[in-house]
Amino acid sequence: MKTRERTNSGKGHWEENVTGDLNKAMNKENNIPQCFGNLEKVFPMGDNGLRQTPDECYSHCSLKTRCLSQAMATRAGVKVEEEIIERSTQAGAMNFFERWSRKKQVHRKISQK
Repeated sequence: MKTRERTNSGKGHWEENVTGDLNKAMNKENNIPQCFGNLEKVFPMGDNGLRQTPDECYSHCSLKTRCLSQAMATRAGVKVEEEIIERSTQAGAMNFFERWSRKKQVHRKISQK
């Protein structure tokens, strides 16, 4: 059973904390879900061939932005960026020079890792 409580985070906005099933999946040491930063869990490929964040992450996890950033900072995340570049090129939304520039940025990220 999941329960929700609203707390003021002190940053001028309200956060919703979900307890129950999510807490069971949390890392005991630092309260981070075990799926944190796992690209295939937090940004899986959908049936339509596009990646999307699952509802359980999008609606219930207060760490979703940091988690997705962490996942995209991995080598697998760099591959996702390449997928996006190729899809944009095929759709005609990106010209040759923009594609070249973005691919160069991606390859720099790969070489830094």
